[in-house]
Amino acid sequence: MCGIVAYLGTKPAQPLLIEGLKRLEYRGYDSAGIAVMGANNQISILKKAGRVANLEEEIEARGSLEGTMGMGHTRWATHGGVSDVNAHPHRAGKSGIVVIHNGIIENFAALKTWLQEKGHTFSSQTDTEVLSGLIAELYEGVGGDLETAVQAALREVTGAYAICVMCEKEPDTLVVARKGAPLMVGIGDGEYIVASDGSAIIAHTSQAFPLDDYNVVKITREGFRTSTTSNVAVNPKIMQLEIDLAQIELGHYEHYMLKEIFEQPQSIRNCISGRVDITGGKVVLGGVGNFAKELTRARKVILTAQGTALHAAMIGRYLLEDLAKVQAQTEYASEFRYRNPIIEDGTVVVAVSQSGETADTLAALTEAKERGALSLGVVNVVGSSIARETDAGVYLRVGPEIGVASTKAFTGQVAVLTLIALFMARRRLMSADQCSDLLTAMETLPAKIERILEQAPRIKRVTEKYVGRENWLFLGRGYNYPTALEGALKLKEISYIHAEGMPAAEMKHGPIALINEGMPAVFIANKGRQYEKVLSNIHEVRARGGHVIAVATEGDEHIREHVQDVLYIPDIPEPLSPILAVIPLQLMAYYAALARGHDVDKPRNLAKSVTVE
Repeated sequence: MCGIVAYLGTKPAQPLLIEGLKRLEYRGYDSAGIAVMGANNQISILKKAGRVANLEEEIEARGSLEGTMGMGHTRWATHGGVSDVNAHPHRAGKSGIVVIHNGIIENFAALKTWLQEKGHTFSSQTDTEVLSGLIAELYEGVGGDLETAVQAALREVTGAYAICVMCEKEPDTLVVARKGAPLMVGIGDGEYIVASDGSAIIAHTSQAFPLDDYNVVKITREGFRTSTTSNVAVNPKIMQLEIDLAQIELGHYEHYMLKEIFEQPQSIRNCISGRVDITGGKVVLGGVGNFAKELTRARKVILTAQGTALHAAMIGRYLLEDLAKVQAQTEYASEFRYRNPIIEDGTVVVAVSQSGETADTLAALTEAKERGALSLGVVNVVGSSIARETDAGVYLRVGPEIGVASTKAFTGQVAVLTLIALFMARRRLMSADQCSDLLTAMETLPAKIERILEQAPRIKRVTEKYVGRENWLFLGRGYNYPTALEGALKLKEISYIHAEGMPAAEMKHGPIALINEGMPAVFIANKGRQYEKVLSNIHEVRARGGHVIAVATEGDEHIREHVQDVLYIPDIPEPLSPILAVIPLQLMAYYAALARGHDVDKPRNLAKSVTVE
């Protein structure tokens, strides 16, 4: 959600900023802008609603911005609509304070009133322009020191922020800060690159450090200084970015989403590699090994997440209860954080997130930790906020995910939660042979996913039969009820078709009224404990004119008699079936969006990493 990139060095800033903004497009945005410090110590700003391409056209029309320091931003609208004037950067004050900002300043209205009383005027509806005005006001009051003014301003604001600030009176200084929204500083050879994530940095340096909450970094051509908003010195930990530039390139694929769907055989291999000991019948998880006793004695596990990650967490609940025989529950992080949750002795809270920066999930995690829970993280991004805040955790290791609609991160999350469930199960009651059997089956997942992907042309043809319909149902039972929810979400996210996911048995308790002639109903009907029950639900839909698309187990010819279309997945033990069953649903969503002419990788209104409430 929103993107920040800034540069200070010896190279022309403008092309580097545009390149960085393009690498951040996947985060979701609706406008873009850049600011460059010129040789005359004046900051030039260009900003435009729409895509980065629109900004490039504006630059071409007006002429390039010359300078070796600057910053760029992609905005996802919160305060104020999508317009050129509301786009970032925002300028304020006689000293030429220019600000870009991710997050939300919750007390901006009170600050705006105070600033207006002091004579400030505002041209946009954004909270960011208010923040720029506040820094400008305080800059004069602290004797003209940008770092001090930023620190003072941030002590007055409530909310979340990642900001970058320039000032015409300090033409060789960048000041950046963070609370609740990701930001990192890359250290190159005589240059610094600031960005929301490593994808905008890795082309220039692999050395970077993430900012912690309330960190402020002053960057000059001579070096950098890190402190808190209270001006207490901080020693940042510089790390090696674990991103391969090739991983974030599109290659020969038409879209990142398609690329990431087809990467899943390898991403699952990476996820489980080195973590399974089939001979010993056990799971090896170094990230949680120090807490093995606490996990063995756990009385309850709460899995908290949002969106796709919540669907993975719901499958995790089934896994923990079925395999590890431990009480488990899933929680919308956005609800958990504002409830009065009961955290008893022996409670483990697992935060599931692709980015590791999801604001609601991070806040829920903080709430659980304050109440004494052991906290685990299941995230993809190394060094992310959730990874740093949890007691322990397991990385997905699926590689960068650029497409807004999550695919390989979802299957990676389910795979990691399966490993955690088996890690606990083996220590609680599961025999080595039982564990070994499931681990052996896990190792077959990549090859079986490859077999499903070979059916992509058929999945495309089936999808195109129904793509004109505006209402779909996705139904499943047991382990694959959350898979049905995920299938519906994928279709909604990128094709803008209304889709409902639900337990198959719930359909007749109201939603069955929606079914009309030809309505597509996707059933996950793989062989399992509730197969016969799913067949009964299929008959209920067919009797009312619905057209059924079944995701069934290879070799099940019987189901053809009861449905219009069948998409087959290989046989696998039921606890592992969601990882296979979701693949056809991902492809269906992709081909539906393609057929309807939508931007698959940048669906409207959505952001990759939701770092605000």
